Amino acid sequence: MEQRKDKSGKLYGVGVGPGDPELLTVKAVRLIRECQVIVIPASGKETNVAYEIAKGAVPEIEGKELLELFMPMTRDENQLGESHEKASLRIITELEKGKDLAFLTLGDPSIYSTYIYVHNRILAKGYEAEIIPGIPSFCAAAARLNEGLTEASEALHIIPASYEGLEEALDLKGTRILMKSGKSIGNIKSILGTRSTPLSVKMVERCGMQGERIFHKLEEIDENAGYFSILVVKDQ
Repeated sequence: MEQRKDKSGKLYGVGVGPGDPELLTVKAVRLIRECQVIVIPASGKETNVAYEIAKGAVPEIEGKELLELFMPMTRDENQLGESHEKASLRIITELEKGKDLAFLTLGDPSIYSTYIYVHNRILAKGYEAEIIPGIPSFCAAAARLNEGLTEASEALHIIPASYEGLEEALDLKGTRILMKSGKSIGNIKSILGTRSTPLSVKMVERCGMQGERIFHKLEEIDENAGYFSILVVKDQ
């Protein structure tokens, strides 16, 4: 659909990176400063991780107008669709006022981000929206492990580990990044431990955030690790 030619504002999906405020891009910092409205999930700025990361790079964000959107943590497609539509309509109300909005999201907006569902709806309704890339969590995890993810012709696979199909995905050749582990780390650890071929398994929890932990071996991984955990799996 053609973009609007009137005085409507623009929505920016701003990736703030994995945790370290110094990893925000120059463009992300500029847009956070320039946008009149900051958009975050309704957990509030006191508990919103992306907001706290952005504040570390742009302290003046605290003086900006804040739009909090209800984004339920569920896999129910109907409930998700309803919440994304309501969020889009609230954003459009602000766009119609001529305001630019920065929707803050962890890592990169194009990788397992709630933002992209809103982004698509805003575009479909004829308004402007732009993705501002951020450093993905798995790239930051590799840096903290001080090693590369791939070499030469090796493949890189990004796998939502708490969903079905993990065992089949582990058969893929190359480096496997296990994301969205949630409360499934114990089960994931068990599956990895029963593989017939030896694997190198490392994990970074809360990369770049307070409480960061690095695990260099499968047997060291804490099964009670938090949601923000990235596993890097390679063949030995």
